[in-house]
Amino acid sequence: MVADRIEQARSQGGTRESVTIEWRGQPCHIDVVPMPIADLYYNPETHRIRAQRDHDLAKDKGLTSDPWSDESQEYLHYLLTADPADPSRRDVNFDNLMDDLRLYEQKDPGIITPSGILVNGNTRHAALRELGRENIRVGVLPGDWTWPDIRAVELELQLRKEHRRDYSYINQLIAIEDEAARGLPEAEICKKFRIQSKTFRQARWILQFVRDAIERSKVELPDGSIAGMRLVDFEDHQEKLKELQRKYVELEPRDHEGAERMKENRLIAIVLGKAKTDIRWIEPNFREKHLEGKLPAQLKFDGEGGGDRVSIPGLSPRATVTGESKSVKAAKATTDAVLKAKATSSAGKAPAATLQEANDLINSMDAALEKGIRAAGRDGSLRKRKAAAPEKLSDANDLLKSVVDDIVEARSKGLLDIDALDEGFLVIRRTLAAIVAQVSRGVSEPGDGLLWLQRATREGE
Repeated sequence: MVADRIEQARSQGGTRESVTIEWRGQPCHIDVVPMPIADLYYNPETHRIRAQRDHDLAKDKGLTSDPWSDESQEYLHYLLTADPADPSRRDVNFDNLMDDLRLYEQKDPGIITPSGILVNGNTRHAALRELGRENIRVGVLPGDWTWPDIRAVELELQLRKEHRRDYSYINQLIAIEDEAARGLPEAEICKKFRIQSKTFRQARWILQFVRDAIERSKVELPDGSIAGMRLVDFEDHQEKLKELQRKYVELEPRDHEGAERMKENRLIAIVLGKAKTDIRWIEPNFREKHLEGKLPAQLKFDGEGGGDRVSIPGLSPRATVTGESKSVKAAKATTDAVLKAKATSSAGKAPAATLQEANDLINSMDAALEKGIRAAGRDGSLRKRKAAAPEKLSDANDLLKSVVDDIVEARSKGLLDIDALDEGFLVIRRTLAAIVAQVSRGVSEPGDGLLWLQRATREGE
């Protein structure tokens, strides 16, 4: 059918529709033809729904084993219409796309392989199908296409600025990682995604961090099935994850264990949905200072084995290094318990007693974390208030030093205005006198600096 329609379009003469794509590093003009919506296949490898595939593990398994079956294609259609952050809900952006297509029809063609697999335009195809349209306009790739070609074309078209519906955050991370896994140089990936090198490295760090958390969350349920958190559980935490990565990278070179403790405690806060402004109070010593005494018994661990010497795999048994400290092991054990409880609670198919136990643990951790964050916030605010005056005094000193340079320059040019300076000196004296009055209250033995200032601001001296 595809070949016949291309031949028909070419035989009609006149100007025929085509679309230009980047094909193996070169511009390529491909023919656009109308195709029946019912005869095309959704692309199971599209990055638009990669993170959402495990929303239904059974259907994801079927999608992996037979992506072209009716059941698998229906699952892809469902995911394309769903909210990326919560696939159980309808995506409002998809409905907006439907409204646009209803009013203005299809503007840009999709892209398919000669065998009818949608390379670009999967979401538009789903919207047109729900609108009851019979056909979709599509450009057709050359016949010698490969799966790497499909991925390259999809990314190139998606990353053009004019596309309305961007990849979700986690799907963007997966797309970047896939390009790196293909062996593409960092500079080329950055150019393709229009990002800086630090953003590229951040994306890979965050995706690995999320995948590690998912692996740690896996727990066997009483029926023998395995429950775990999903990539979509992290979709709404983009800025929190970015802040965590920046803080970890800044801290790790000078305090590895502190960075690890901070990372574990912030992961718990992210999983429990704490606000970004609250998570910022979680520093390396957060557990020891603000959380330990508030943790329920089932979430307290002593970090057994922490600090022991461990051998380096592949080397002589004598080659050992110091393992993780007790504090890091304890933090990780608490995090693992929370992750597994969250996975059990989200699975929804565990026995009532198991679900209740998981939910009780989550609620206990949430309450303890809330109290700890409030305490850390009060402590942090107090530290800021204590540091505010000395910091401002230091800033004022820096400004006064710059005044010296300005006076020297003005004098050398014959522009020095003594009267204006004299008036400024009197203003400074009044301000310093007010500072002395406030600082001297309750101070029986002032230091050398305060003594000097007290004398300097007294009238008649």
